[in-house]
Amino acid sequence: MVDATGDPGFEPIDQRVPAPPRTYRELALEAALLIPNLVKLITRLLRDPRVPIKRKVALGLVLGYVVSPIDLIPDFVIGLGRIDDIVLISVALDQMLNGPEAPLVFEHWDGSIDSLDLVRSVVAWGVEIVPSVVTRMLPR
Repeated sequence: MVDATGDPGFEPIDQRVPAPPRTYRELALEAALLIPNLVKLITRLLRDPRVPIKRKVALGLVLGYVVSPIDLIPDFVIGLGRIDDIVLISVALDQMLNGPEAPLVFEHWDGSIDSLDLVRSVVAWGVEIVPSVVTRMLPR
């Protein structure tokens, strides 16, 4: 391959050295490091007057549920205790990320685009768990 300067040895780094696959532990650590950015994002979206009140109510209810000691699946159940929290946050954020408010999410996000892509993939995974009957009932 030849680059713009005519160097015949040029080859994009992505093709020369593939990125090593990340372990679930590395992905979990990376996701945990996103929590402060998520908290800031949700706080800013709740304060933004351009976000419809129904979205704010949904986010507020989800936040109330997450911090509440009462859960559908108790948090002390190892491996499953946080699933209900993740799913509810995923559904609420999915409404924002894929709705008409998506540009506001990008405007209020402090992290990198790659980290937002990770959030989007976790959100997509959380929404996939929810039965389609429930997701069809949610407003878009």
